[in-house]
Amino acid sequence: MAPYESDDNTTAAQAEELRAARRRKAARYVVPAAVLGVAAGTIGLVPAIADSGSPDLPEISAQQLIEKIAESDVQQLSGTVKISTDLGLPDLGGLESGLTSGATPSEGEGSAADPSAKLTELASGTHTLRVAADGPDRQKLSLLENAAEYSLIHNGKDVWGYDSASNEVYHGTATEAADGKASEEVPATPEDLTDQALKAVDDTTSVTVDGTAQVAGRDAYKLLIEPKQSGSTVGAISVAVDAETGLPLKFTLTPASGGAAVVDAGFTQVSFAKPAASTFDFTPPKGAKVTEGDSLEAAPEHERKSAEDLGKGLDGLNVIGEGWNSVAVLDTGAEGGRPSDAAGGDMGSFLGSLGDEVKGKFGSGTVFKTRLVNALITDDGKVYVGAVTKDALVKAADSGQ
Repeated sequence: MAPYESDDNTTAAQAEELRAARRRKAARYVVPAAVLGVAAGTIGLVPAIADSGSPDLPEISAQQLIEKIAESDVQQLSGTVKISTDLGLPDLGGLESGLTSGATPSEGEGSAADPSAKLTELASGTHTLRVAADGPDRQKLSLLENAAEYSLIHNGKDVWGYDSASNEVYHGTATEAADGKASEEVPATPEDLTDQALKAVDDTTSVTVDGTAQVAGRDAYKLLIEPKQSGSTVGAISVAVDAETGLPLKFTLTPASGGAAVVDAGFTQVSFAKPAASTFDFTPPKGAKVTEGDSLEAAPEHERKSAEDLGKGLDGLNVIGEGWNSVAVLDTGAEGGRPSDAAGGDMGSFLGSLGDEVKGKFGSGTVFKTRLVNALITDDGKVYVGAVTKDALVKAADSGQ
């Protein structure tokens, strides 16, 4: 089916309406706050699902489709998710082995079943997940890896993590307030990723409906979000929205440089039937090592202070540019030069090899690149970060002088 007529009247106000509607809703099937800082960069990074057809659906504008997403209130589901992310980072090879050899989670601090340690594996490569949800109080995520399985279960006040490979169990507690916070801050599904993407909708963005598709056997509309500006590393964001429920089923971010998607998030199978209550039951297996985690509302004082300081620091960041070309600036106050000069041995040489030396009105520095986010570290200690090209970073640094 040919793309529907462009609707460039979609504005930042519409995106704000979406966020407001989402805030009014109860917490959904997000991973609870026990995985804050982990799920944000992991769950929902799913490989593209090939379109198996273009269903004939009623025409819809971009504004109507965004409203449909905002009105979606799916509370129950189960399904299978494929996870893949490709930032273009180099293979660390033997260096990585050398850095990690001699220590395992069970020998050091924490547990192999702790979500903050386990789910970081989703930050690269391709993975398979099974997910289930029954409202804001019951969710389950299982990561299938070869013959082993890792499960994260939220059932009422209890949060369980179980790693079958090590036979270790992590147990934490979740408060109602913490769950609500997690639902707003953790992009844990294609739906959450879509919400994050729509925050970028402003005058520098084109939003259109790009035809239809089938995802996981469901008829869907395709919402296309593209930067109007040049200089961004983001090429386009495509969201497949379930035609019946308004739930985003697939999220794909392709880079401006072309090639495979950087982030692909979608279901390969999904059901909106209520999962069996037993799905969320968990009892530690016999002989398993059980580690008790802190309550989410009882973090140590030094950790709370660190989080508060970090928040204050981020609030004070200087931002150069607008829209998709925004560049955040942080002055570390430390003159370090290239990482290879500051770090010693093989690590210093390795870090130095990842960057490109650049010069400009700002002086000199090193640009570290991925397929999405790039960073310029100047020799006088300033850091420029954004989803922009190397040239755009240099231009931002020059304008900041």
